[in-house]
Amino acid sequence: MAGPAERPGTARSKSELRTELLARRRARSEAERWQDAANLAAALPDVLESLRADPARPVCLYVPVRSEPGATPNGALPVLDAAVAIGRRVLLPVVSGDAPLDWAGFRDRGDLRDGPHGLLEPSGRRVGPGAVADAAVVVVPALAASPDGVRLGRGGGHYDRSLPLISPSTVVVAVVGDTELLPELPVEPHDVRVHAVWRPTAGLVGTA
Repeated sequence: MAGPAERPGTARSKSELRTELLARRRARSEAERWQDAANLAAALPDVLESLRADPARPVCLYVPVRSEPGATPNGALPVLDAAVAIGRRVLLPVVSGDAPLDWAGFRDRGDLRDGPHGLLEPSGRRVGPGAVADAAVVVVPALAASPDGVRLGRGGGHYDRSLPLISPSTVVVAVVGDTELLPELPVEPHDVRVHAVWRPTAGLVGTA
């Protein structure tokens, strides 16, 4: 059977794509997941530089969990640690019902607590949903993305409610696996497109 990278995503519904992509992620070995996390962490400084991310502005990241690219079998956070190591101010999302995401700072693993949906969230002072407007870069999770900037999330809609709050100078980057940049994806009016797609081995590519 052809894989996701070999067929246009519009031939299937979002639900069908999510089921297939999640199954493929779960099938990846621990060694592959470690390598993805190491590659993303090593590339982070160059990615931020190539995006001309103002070091005076925060970077919005997230805690990858389960089979997401960047997640590790032992819970280490190499991408977040890499951002802190180069002196970046890191903000992480806090889920607040159906409202846009709130944000709080991250310095190390001790700042995190269990959140909804099996996520990890920062426990510090919240700075409000509008913090994304101050961010130089907002890095978002995705199950897949397309060259025209369509992002397939898990369906919760949290980022679709948050990304309209960004400033014109904020760059939105979706992180996907190396085989998860698909030729096409289903798109709806509320979907917010990303400016770039970042893959562990294939690297960063801008969208149309």
